[in-house]
Amino acid sequence: MDSPPPPRDRRGMRTGFTTGTNAAAAAHAATLALLSGVWPTSVPVLLPTGETTTMVPLETALNGQTASCCVRKDGGDDPDVTHGALICATVRSASQPGLWLEGGHGVGRVTLPGLGLPVGEAAINPVPRQQIHANVMAALETLLPDAAAYLEQHGLLVEISVPEGERLAQRTLNPRLGIVGGISILGTSGKVYPYSTAAWRASVEQAVQLGAYHSPHHLVLATGARSEQYAQQIYPQLPELAFVEISIFTGVALRACVQQGVSKASLVAMISRIVKTAQGRMVTHVAGNPVDFAFLAQVCGEAGASAALVAAVAQANTARHMLELCQAHGNMAPIERLTDLALEQSQRFVQRLGGQLALEMILVDFDGTVLVRRSFT
Repeated sequence: MDSPPPPRDRRGMRTGFTTGTNAAAAAHAATLALLSGVWPTSVPVLLPTGETTTMVPLETALNGQTASCCVRKDGGDDPDVTHGALICATVRSASQPGLWLEGGHGVGRVTLPGLGLPVGEAAINPVPRQQIHANVMAALETLLPDAAAYLEQHGLLVEISVPEGERLAQRTLNPRLGIVGGISILGTSGKVYPYSTAAWRASVEQAVQLGAYHSPHHLVLATGARSEQYAQQIYPQLPELAFVEISIFTGVALRACVQQGVSKASLVAMISRIVKTAQGRMVTHVAGNPVDFAFLAQVCGEAGASAALVAAVAQANTARHMLELCQAHGNMAPIERLTDLALEQSQRFVQRLGGQLALEMILVDFDGTVLVRRSFT
């Protein structure tokens, strides 16, 4: 029997629960079973927000000094790669007093400094660590008169594992971040919100954090895989970790650069992302951020384009179409102006953060040719 379905949000979509919440639930149930000899049919789970939910142990095993439990992660209506995965915890007696946490099979291990976790540690982020600890303590407190006193005399080791974690990790940024062998145990609120892109944003922030550690003077922010490939050709002297694929999260990446004290950031993008950024969009997803062709036509006019080009751009189908029209007319001035505007918008964003970040904006064509390059120091 799986856990009760998560609640729905205002849009009627189901919220879900993070890998951290599932790990905490499994650890809670396994702790109860180890000390009582009986598996609970369900367990209350404390969330980092102070809320509680209820989860059901799915696969269990109790053998002397070891109790193992798995719960199935329900990500709600969020299309996360870990949706449906088993998240497991094994609790056993430890040789030293206290509560100890380890990562087992399918949980990634940190191999590079700069992620906020020691090299060699399991990739269980700080908030999930606290959440697992809190839920194990809650389990102890239901059985013992003084849980803290018990742990002064006895030890418990909690090992989190994900049977399919190594396979699932290949569909995440973990290999890129130097997290090997499995997924990360994540979550700040304990919940997963449908299409909130929270995990996506967090991975960009983590990549900037790692990049800043290894290349603090200069990071290159690329909006996609091809842009990143072209960026590496532009800056072959920089280490691999200096290149961060930011996808739609220009603002998130710039904010992270400011927070990490990066000296310079170069944004490398193709025309559609340049256009969105020039429009002041610091999240450049197509949904909710359509290209404003009236704006593009206005930019063309301000750049001295012919009436024919202005009219053609006003009727363009895509940002790429606008670029092709400018190339066909032999007039790249509007494209240069758009790149200037994208740089100016990014600089304003950084200034509002109170940051000191030198910026560079590089527009590349679809074959990697650098079309426009602008900088602001």
